[in-house]
Amino acid sequence: MKLNGSQILIECLKEQGVDTVFGYPGGAILNIYDELYKHSDEIRHVLTSHEQGASHAADGYARATGKVGVCLATSGPGATNLVTGIATAYMDSVPIVAITANVGTALLGRDSFQEIDIAGVTMPITKHSYIVKDVTKLASAVRSAFRIAKEGRPGPVLIDITKSATAEVTDFVPCKPDPVEKSDLSIRRSDLERAAKLIAKSKKPFILVGGGSVIADASEEIDAFAKKLDAPVTDTLMGKGAYDGHGERYTGMLGMHGTKASNLGVAQCDLLIALGARFSDRVTGNAKKFARHARILQIDVDAAEINKNVLVDASVIGDVKEVLRRLLPMLEQQSHPEWMALIKDLKERYPLKYETGKLTGPYIVEQIYEVTKGDAIIVTEVGQHQMWAAQYYKYSRPHQLLTSGGLGTMGYGLGAAIGAKVGCPDQTVINVAGDGCLRMNLNELATAARSNIPVIEVVVNNHVLGMVRQWQTLFYAERYAHTTLNDGVDFVKVAQALGAEGIRVEKPEEFAPALRSAIEMKRPVVIDCIIHEDDKVFPMVAAGHAIDEVFDQDDLNSN
Repeated sequence: MKLNGSQILIECLKEQGVDTVFGYPGGAILNIYDELYKHSDEIRHVLTSHEQGASHAADGYARATGKVGVCLATSGPGATNLVTGIATAYMDSVPIVAITANVGTALLGRDSFQEIDIAGVTMPITKHSYIVKDVTKLASAVRSAFRIAKEGRPGPVLIDITKSATAEVTDFVPCKPDPVEKSDLSIRRSDLERAAKLIAKSKKPFILVGGGSVIADASEEIDAFAKKLDAPVTDTLMGKGAYDGHGERYTGMLGMHGTKASNLGVAQCDLLIALGARFSDRVTGNAKKFARHARILQIDVDAAEINKNVLVDASVIGDVKEVLRRLLPMLEQQSHPEWMALIKDLKERYPLKYETGKLTGPYIVEQIYEVTKGDAIIVTEVGQHQMWAAQYYKYSRPHQLLTSGGLGTMGYGLGAAIGAKVGCPDQTVINVAGDGCLRMNLNELATAARSNIPVIEVVVNNHVLGMVRQWQTLFYAERYAHTTLNDGVDFVKVAQALGAEGIRVEKPEEFAPALRSAIEMKRPVVIDCIIHEDDKVFPMVAAGHAIDEVFDQDDLNSN
């Protein structure tokens, strides 16, 4: 059949099972939007307030559903406004397809109005980029983009289509997409055997669960693996939910704001087994001193991650789920009672704790957990509130915590929460935000209100840039350079002005009723929680220090 480029794009999206796109129209992409309008009963379009919100929404949709998220933007500034969201997805291995429309082919390279080489701009932060100038190449580009976004280590792909290509006509042949199967070709028997030998020799094994385990949906295999090794389990920020946070083997998060039990335990283990973890600096602290008494076994789908940040003694390249399926039958049942007793003692001696009797970030997160019975999708911005959400909410399944880990994108959470709620309409979706982060993309409250997307925005409001202020307090002699935000902004009134509901909470006993009310409203709601400006995230490891040099407020008081 004969179709123009815009029609081909929509047909290809339908082939891929796309039911929702997030975007913002403009001149160069008008042909696509005109065709999208004709298919509004098949593909929902969510109009965001800013293109960055569209990219974050596509990211949140992808993380929550496991599908590929799709965002649209026009040329020039519309396309460049997607960049932060694309980079966020790239750092956290999230499959999104960003579709931009550029100026007509004849106008390329002439500094035309709203022209930008968006493929060049995004080259370092995409798995692949397509520039489609010829309509006959469009269908194959779209189909390949979705396959690349999903296969192996997932990530973002960009398709930039000239306006002329969206209007030109060519033959189109429908094609049912082939399923993207997880490849097992990289898993070598010799690597599995070496891993099994290391495990058999270990007396004090420790399992580190990273974001790759969430992507692989390897929860059942990890649980079986931990039991067979009789080993404790820690996780990274991105690994939350891949291992049940209620489990007796679970020691809490590892790293800069990890628990003392995890940090001290990893420092004492003789074998650290990393499952889909890339050894970020926030996890390792001083890499030269990281797990210095241990051999390290790394299992990862991406060979580029092996020996990149930490030198390892053995590795297996492959999907975590499939590797563990093959490795488990090769292992004898292990028993490490003394080691597990030591870990239990660390957990009992160094529990997470905070000041009670006042409204604090940890208290708010614990109340969110209690009210939602641990069953909500939690989204976060970046900062102190993010760490409290990681520490004090017990995640029991993958895809339950959506947060910007690698890039640390302030302003990520609200757009991502919108995407998650659209993708999982039956789930309660709560974005835990700081007041500094909310200021960055609060215009997306209008998106939630306009489209009646009932996300709940819990603002942990200390009227400062909390994490930066914490560092200024501890390491910069309390020189609070440009981190105070106490300027009279009223988030309750802002929420109401943008079409949402607003509730203010100033006392501990007010929060749970406010959250229950927000859930019952089934509308976008902002709960503005006022906490003290000097509340801090503990435990903590100072930059450049080993993770076993972890300290908390008690340590500061004693020293």
